[in-house]
Amino acid sequence: MSNVRDLLIRGSEKVIGHYRVLLAAARTESERELYRSRIEREQRLLDALQGDFPDRSAA
Repeated sequence: MSNVRDLLIRGSEKVIGHYRVLLAAARTESERELYRSRIEREQRLLDALQGDFPDRSAA
């Protein structure tokens, strides 16, 4: 299971990197906001994979 988790973590890190490149090249504020929101969403998923947030079932 750890191998799958590690794969998902690396994938999320790569996606965040791609969105950062797109953000740097964005021409409009709406594009920048879109990429910022996607980076934030992916970062939340990454944090959850890394165990930075409590389990959602506990809420």
